[in-house]
Amino acid sequence: MKALLIILILTGSILKLAGQDLPKAIDPRMYEIVNAASSDRLQTDVQKLVNFGTRHTLSDTVSQTRGIGAARRWIKSEFEKISNECGNCLEVFYLGGLVKKGTNARIVHDVQVVNVVAIQRGTRYPNRYIVMSGDIDSRVSDPANFTDDSPGANDNASGMAGTIEAARILSKYQFPTSIVYVGLSGEEQGLFGGKIMAEKVKDEGWNIVGIINNDMIGNIRGVDGVIDNRDFRVFSEPTPVTESDESRNGRRFTGGEVDGVSRQLARYVHRMTTTYMPHMDPIMVYRLDRFGRGGHHRPFNDAGFAGIRIMEAHENYTMQHQDIRSEKGINYGDVISGVDFDYNSKLTAVNAISLAGIAWAPPQPDTVKIGGAVQPSAKFAWTPVDDPDLAGYKIYWRETTAPQWQNSRFVGKDVTEYTLEGIVIDNFFFGVASVGKDGNESVVVFPNGRLPRR
Repeated sequence: MKALLIILILTGSILKLAGQDLPKAIDPRMYEIVNAASSDRLQTDVQKLVNFGTRHTLSDTVSQTRGIGAARRWIKSEFEKISNECGNCLEVFYLGGLVKKGTNARIVHDVQVVNVVAIQRGTRYPNRYIVMSGDIDSRVSDPANFTDDSPGANDNASGMAGTIEAARILSKYQFPTSIVYVGLSGEEQGLFGGKIMAEKVKDEGWNIVGIINNDMIGNIRGVDGVIDNRDFRVFSEPTPVTESDESRNGRRFTGGEVDGVSRQLARYVHRMTTTYMPHMDPIMVYRLDRFGRGGHHRPFNDAGFAGIRIMEAHENYTMQHQDIRSEKGINYGDVISGVDFDYNSKLTAVNAISLAGIAWAPPQPDTVKIGGAVQPSAKFAWTPVDDPDLAGYKIYWRETTAPQWQNSRFVGKDVTEYTLEGIVIDNFFFGVASVGKDGNESVVVFPNGRLPRR
């Protein structure tokens, strides 16, 4: 026993002398964040949004009690209330633009599509952002019907309330990277709110790590009869639509067809969930969105940013885009009785820990190069990350058919090159992440360059 103890002490000393202190395995603050998500607050907020009668994009904007104008003013006031409670830690503002009649069949009169934005500015990287969004608007069977009651309890008061709740929780902490909480409008009419915001952030040069879009995160009873309050879906597209022909052609020889920036963000959410919320089961869906349908992360994907959609696993179509009615014993309509608020709080927590993990972690390396063809090893080089909380870097790898990263090796801080001996490059996919002293990691960067053969 004494000999073992001496070996352990010496080994620890050697690691410290070599500058290879391992970072923490977990960040206990994540458990605080998970436990802070309140089903009662979510129910109160969803009920408030439902009480506006309709939140159709083209609905009343003058009334103080009905229509999308009243809804967005209330959302803005909630963000401002949160900001007041944290010493004005949120920058709250409207972001909108005019959409003209006839832009598509669902725009039957000119309308100002207005988003509500709250930025929790990062202490070290104020122009680096991770974004959470929910949709403000709702609709019934006819997408041009902007007068009838359209409560939109699950679609998407659940996602909007979750975004407000995440702001309440995370505003109690400080982060090096900025976090954006946004209510997007115009989703049901053609994803207009997302387009407006994506154009703005691209034109102004925001460094967007990614956007986590939440659309329907409150229903556990599927139209197929399945009832499950633990699993949820994460949709992500494989590679950016804005990539160059050179990058696309390079994949024929190096791989990476399922390793774009959105897919890495989805894997990040999966890892955070299975680490800190093992009672939840994230289902990775390898497509942009549901079959033939769309979500408000798409405009950000179209602009070249990482974007994913989080939503319930078992949809109930009788509660989506339906006039409120009863036919043949089936109740139609997106009413509040269809929302499970314990489940809503769990998916809110999934978002909150994912936002916090990225916002606390050092930035990811800008460039990762890989080499090792016709050699019994895989070689890497990456650009250094200048961050005082950097503990080092971690190399990830997995079999080419595996959906998640299977293996990793922490390689220390004062290194920007590394060789994995005995790992044949042909048989695996690889990536590199930055790791903070608190254990939080950046999103994994898939190699975006090749090392010259030596």
